[in-house]
Amino acid sequence: MRTPVLVYAESTPNPATLKFVANVMLLPDNSAEYLSPEEAKDAPLVEALFQFPYVQAVYLCNNFITITKKPSAHWSQIILEIRPFLKEWLEQGKDVIIRLPEKKHITIPSSSDAPAEIINRIQSVLDAYVRPAVESDGGEISFLSFEDGVLRLQLRGSCSGCPSSQVTLKDGIERLLRQMVPEVREVVAAEV
Repeated sequence: MRTPVLVYAESTPNPATLKFVANVMLLPDNSAEYLSPEEAKDAPLVEALFQFPYVQAVYLCNNFITITKKPSAHWSQIILEIRPFLKEWLEQGKDVIIRLPEKKHITIPSSSDAPAEIINRIQSVLDAYVRPAVESDGGEISFLSFEDGVLRLQLRGSCSGCPSSQVTLKDGIERLLRQMVPEVREVVAAEV
């Protein structure tokens, strides 16, 4: 007998996004972000989600989906429709994603190469302290570059466009990194 699929909604710091968590893995050890229906051609579940008139963007990672709603929509109605929709989709064993999209990374030219040891320390702090917290809020944060003391990070999922992301970035992430990796003077976000 199959284990019943459970789906519940969690709020995020971004009022425009909601995190839908399932008791099954959707995209193990990976992530994908879709900002338009056209990008979802190889993602049947995402393509179906874009059929709802209030869905503006979809982000998937491990066992959750973060949905960004259009400004005119209200979460109370969305939750009542999306939760049972996701539950049924997953219980029927339908495909979530057939092929991952190419991740859109911002290319920031670097005129000088930071020592690998510093980059490794930055990555270690991000992996141990920052990524788990950001993921629990339905988002993702990725290293882009480090040059002249400035660390550039990419924000995805609920972090992208979140009103509190700059406060979190400066008061939390920047403070932590400056303390643990003194070569970091500033942390800035670059969004796709």
